[in-house]
Amino acid sequence: MTPSTAERPQMPVEDFEELAGVAPEGVRLEFVDGKVRTKDPLSVEDFEELDRRAPETVRLEYINGKLEVKAMPDGNHSEIHMWLLEQCLQHRPDLRLHHERGVKTEAHRKGRARTDGALVPRGHFKGHGEWSAANGVLMVVEITSHDRDTDQRDRIDKPVGYAAVDIPVYLLIDRDNNTVVVHSEPEDSRYQQTASYPWGTPVELPDPLGFTLDTEELKDYAD
Repeated sequence: MTPSTAERPQMPVEDFEELAGVAPEGVRLEFVDGKVRTKDPLSVEDFEELDRRAPETVRLEYINGKLEVKAMPDGNHSEIHMWLLEQCLQHRPDLRLHHERGVKTEAHRKGRARTDGALVPRGHFKGHGEWSAANGVLMVVEITSHDRDTDQRDRIDKPVGYAAVDIPVYLLIDRDNNTVVVHSEPEDSRYQQTASYPWGTPVELPDPLGFTLDTEELKDYAD
């Protein structure tokens, strides 16, 4: 029987054991009900060190002061990313959509989000390290995965974190609901405007982007 999303572990126990084995001194990890947790409060500095040591198969984030494990992308997730990349290049060839870009988020830049997409001017990330300040990022993108943490992470926590650093647009491609959600006008750690579009309908991206996505192809990736 295929496990439900709620039952699916964040990572194989072998990956957890490897991660725990390379954790910095003072960072104690445990694997409870298929989730990775820290036994003690985790500082952003300890998180960054843990992330540097993590095996290649483990993608970590630091959201609301907690360690999070981001699901590995499946085939439909990857195809959706390529669809969006092509759309952005078509409408804005002066911009680049970077995949898996680490961005500093939340108040005082204490969060660390590994975005599914970060849309920036060409050459923007030149000389940057693993985690970039949000300055100059025009849009961030998340494509939901079929894992237990998607609802809290992508629909609740990340909009707050991205708005707090004034990223103009947060685009959520929601595979559970077959919708594209556009968050815009960040103010006081909240996006003041949110619009949801069913797959197959045109999606207007507000300034500073100013173009419309053709989402008909997304219907091919419904699952």
